[in-house]
Amino acid sequence: MGKYIVVGGSKGIGNAIVNNLLVNHEVINISRTIPEYSHDNLTHYNCDVISDDLPDINEADGLVYCPGSINLKPINRLSINDFKNDFEINVIGAVKTVQKYLPILKNGTNPSIVFFSTVASDLGMPFHASVAASKSAVEGLTKSLGAELAPTVRVNAIAPTVTDTDLASKLLRNDRMIENMKERHPLKKYLQPKEVADMATFLLSEKAASLSGQIFKMDCGITSFKI
Repeated sequence: MGKYIVVGGSKGIGNAIVNNLLVNHEVINISRTIPEYSHDNLTHYNCDVISDDLPDINEADGLVYCPGSINLKPINRLSINDFKNDFEINVIGAVKTVQKYLPILKNGTNPSIVFFSTVASDLGMPFHASVAASKSAVEGLTKSLGAELAPTVRVNAIAPTVTDTDLASKLLRNDRMIENMKERHPLKKYLQPKEVADMATFLLSEKAASLSGQIFKMDCGITSFKI
C-alpha cells in the first residue's frame, strides 16, 4: 500500500484521482473543500495552498497537484491580476507544494509527481492567453524538475482537453454546446474525469517507471489530427 498526497482532490479530476487511489492506497487530500465522502484510507487537510502553510506530512510515495483555472477572456479584458492569479494557482502553488514535500518524496517508494497542463499550451486557442501562459510554465517546470530530480523522483504532466467537471461547466452548459464540443474533437468526444484519473494513477505507478519529464496529451485528437 502506497501513500499519496493529492492537492485539490475534493472535486473534478482530483476527486476522481483520489477515488482511484483509495482502493489500494492511503491518500492525503489537501483542499479548501471538504470531500463529500469518507474512507478509512483518506486523510483530509482543509488548506488553501496559496495562502496557508501546508500541513506537515511524514511520508509519501507520490504527489499530484490538481488545482487549475479556466479564465477565458479576450486579451483586452484580462487584467494583470488575472495573469498573476492564474500563475499563482497553476505554478506557484505547485512549486510551493514540491518544495514542502520533496524531502519525504525522495525517501518514498518509486516516488512520482504529476502536474496538469492543458491542450491550450500546444494548440493556439482564442481567449486562452492567461491560462495557456501559466500552464506552459507548468510544462517547463515538469521538464526541468524531471531532469533535476532524476533518477530519484519522476515528474510528468497531463495536458487534457475539455473535461466534464465543474471547472468546465460554462463550456458544457447546454446540449448545443455539448454537441459542438464533441464535433470539435476528431474522436467526437471530450474527457470524463475518470479517464484522466486513470492516466494519473498509471503515472504514479511502477508501470510508468521509465517515464519522466513527459507531457501526456489527452486531447481526443484535437492537437494531433487534422481531419
